Amino acid sequence: MLQEWLAAVGDDYAAVVWRPEGEPRWFYPDEESPKHWTKERHQFLMELKQEALTFARNWGADYILFADTDNILTNNQTLRLLMGQGLPVVAPMLDSQTYYSNFWCGITPQGYYRRTAEYFPTKNRQRRGCFRVPMVHSTFLVSLRAEGADQLAFYPPHPNYTWPFDDIIVFAYACQAAGVSVHVCNEHRYGYMNVPVKSHQGLEDERVNFIHLILEALVDGPRMQASAHVTRPSKRPSKIGFDEVFVISLARRPDRRERMLASLWEMEISGRVVDAVDGRMLNSSAIRSLGVDLLPGYQDPYSGRTLTKGEVGCFLSHYSIWEEVVARGLARVLVFEDDVRFESNFRGRLERLMEDVEGAGWASGVCLFLYLGRKQVNPEKETAVEGLPGLVVAGYSYWTLAYALSLAGARKLLASQPLRCMLPVDEFLPIMFDQHPNEQYKAHFWPRDLVAFSAQPLLAAPTHYAGDAEWLSDTETSSPWDDDSGRLISWSGSQKTLRSPRLDLTGSSGHSLQPQPRDEL
Repeated sequence: MLQEWLAAVGDDYAAVVWRPEGEPRWFYPDEESPKHWTKERHQFLMELKQEALTFARNWGADYILFADTDNILTNNQTLRLLMGQGLPVVAPMLDSQTYYSNFWCGITPQGYYRRTAEYFPTKNRQRRGCFRVPMVHSTFLVSLRAEGADQLAFYPPHPNYTWPFDDIIVFAYACQAAGVSVHVCNEHRYGYMNVPVKSHQGLEDERVNFIHLILEALVDGPRMQASAHVTRPSKRPSKIGFDEVFVISLARRPDRRERMLASLWEMEISGRVVDAVDGRMLNSSAIRSLGVDLLPGYQDPYSGRTLTKGEVGCFLSHYSIWEEVVARGLARVLVFEDDVRFESNFRGRLERLMEDVEGAGWASGVCLFLYLGRKQVNPEKETAVEGLPGLVVAGYSYWTLAYALSLAGARKLLASQPLRCMLPVDEFLPIMFDQHPNEQYKAHFWPRDLVAFSAQPLLAAPTHYAGDAEWLSDTETSSPWDDDSGRLISWSGSQKTLRSPRLDLTGSSGHSLQPQPRDEL
């Protein structure tokens, strides 16, 4: 890849030095795996970084930028912005799928990581600016003209060094010993870094992590763009064992549609777009001409409002897919809305889950519905499916952002004639598997014996939640189903699209995360 890239752009640089190893180094003494960082591997990396640092000094460079190969800089102003700070050692804060980043806010007297109150506010950009820290790593700029910079070194370590033998800690000690300040800047979005795999993992695990990083960048931005000068490996998208993969998307939301298709492409999943029924284009007479009538007495469980036109359009969109499933005799399908945030290794986990579901009766014609993403209302009341640790029996839930459905399940949903007593589709489904708490609603539908499971943990979540900046829900921001005035109402009283209080700790992306003690490492 590097050779191909240099052939195209090498002439743009004053000088290029590239010395690839003649033979790959297959293993190091005492290593347990190719991802195990032994003392010898650390030393080899330190020697390489020291060689680069020495070359830059001898060449008369003013600055040297260190950047690990799995760090992706998306901001083409990174160098200008960092140099403009006038700091001796400065790192652009990089985002990842977790709380991991390229800086530490605290270090112990023995050279180990120390958790501080400043780390998460910095990582989450709740405080913005350039902050002095004891360590930066992976990607950072060194000003070679700064006072004390001539004393910085990666190898050999400082004569008084007693900290762990690790390149990033060795350099942090060198900065401390030379009195050189170290800063991290987070005012701008600079790019991303892949979460390191564990020592027992391999290249496939790293590939899965990197694909997830690409998907997160598609949601949160800025996106990663592959260089035009590098050949990308070909992809072979498939339906991963489903008869069809549907993507429900409003034509007037091309950005969401394009992001969703790009996400599926990265995971090599072949999806087919279904134009969603746009509630804004419906009037009350058109709704009634489709045979739609409101479920008597329906009210939103939080705001008390009636059904919205957006919710009518959403229901009709899913309903049309169920009709196609039955008309074409599709044994099993996958359905996505266009605001899905995929969890790490979504495809691999789904494929394993479907193998388990086959054993739970899918192949025998059971009327089956499988949530891949949802908002659990009472998770503590849900029970695991015996012998299948990745599945639970679904309880009352909101959202229809991602699910799998069997042919028998689609037939059962249609047979209940839901258009004559319509309520939001995410409340209709729990009625059909007899988990809705409202007995009056349930009385309009029979039989209520749809078999509904859910992935546990879930494989998908919404890209955004109510209250997120510059985000509108097309079901919540809508007019009442029988109101033809054209006015749009934001139903802020409905809490369906709010982030669950159980997931109230959020990362910089807004994605819910539960940090573990070593996440930032």
